Amino acid sequence: MTRAELDKRPADVATMFDSIADRYDLANDVLSLWQDRLWRRATVRAVEAYSGELVLDLAAGTGTSSESFTGKGARVIACDFSQGMLRVGAERLGGASRRGVTFVAGDALALPFNDETFDAVTVSFGLRNVYDLDQALRELRRVTKVGGRLVICEFNHIPFRPLDKIYTTYLMAALPHVARVITSDSSAYEYLSESIMAWPDQQALAARIQEAGWDRVAWRNLTFGVVALHRGFRTK
Repeated sequence: MTRAELDKRPADVATMFDSIADRYDLANDVLSLWQDRLWRRATVRAVEAYSGELVLDLAAGTGTSSESFTGKGARVIACDFSQGMLRVGAERLGGASRRGVTFVAGDALALPFNDETFDAVTVSFGLRNVYDLDQALRELRRVTKVGGRLVICEFNHIPFRPLDKIYTTYLMAALPHVARVITSDSSAYEYLSESIMAWPDQQALAARIQEAGWDRVAWRNLTFGVVALHRGFRTK
């Protein structure tokens, strides 16, 4: 599948995620063999959100990741373009603004926030679904305060080719099949598999982050490189 074929209209992608919202978190646990919980903890440590800070969790889905950032007293805006995901998250927490998390519908390419609003911005497994990656990175920088930081947790490419081949086989074949059993809808996970395959590797993504105006960009691999954490800062 080509990059152009993956670049679906935002409304189409939102509808796709709406259809799997009710069982999305369970599917993530099973399909990642519960590694997603370890990745989430690593992301929380990288963001380092403290009391008095405001964090934007973009592509937050049901807000499972968003809750994790409130542990030391930070407030979090969970932003997503899927109304279905936000509804499930708000129902789970008992309201659209509970436990330090506020759910807000928004487009990553035109965020509904003022300049320099957030102390930290983070995206976990969501940038692949954005039509224009570079514009999304610029928007994230726009809404971040000077001195603030960016953390991206995203699927990536395993440096060791034989292992990467096994991983690729799982993505293309096993993942949609297992997802069909859990969610009764494999189409969303076929799309996700393809989007992972087309995603830039760690070094290429770091370069794109720098080009969007972020400084001190670095990354580290998790789970042999299946996932990578990228971090950057807005210094001016």
